[in-house]
Amino acid sequence: MDNIFKNCSGVPAKGTENFETIFKNDKIEIEKILSNELIEGEWYEQNNDEWVILLCGNAVLEFENHTQELECGDYLYIPKLKKHRVLKTSDDAMWLALHLNPHRYNTPNKDTKEF
Repeated sequence: MDNIFKNCSGVPAKGTENFETIFKNDKIEIEKILSNELIEGEWYEQNNDEWVILLCGNAVLEFENHTQELECGDYLYIPKLKKHRVLKTSDDAMWLALHLNPHRYNTPNKDTKEF
């Protein structure tokens, strides 16, 4: 057994995020993400569905046609290939992200060719 709030001392540098895979098999990958005042993160278009919950702090996600504000406890589903990014976070944002079918690889951003 473990605790999601354990080992939160690894707070990332301001403007960055730390990712930790806490469980993975061929059907799901669960990541704990710590964000520290992230501003305009990279764009993602993932080949897998994703469900995220913000456990601490607040954040704003940006999609191609709208933004979504999140507070502690808010969660949402992001369908595969839905272009999105983290627009900004508080200094104490903690996420739990569930990636469905993680054996599929992420696709690069069509504009920059970056993952």
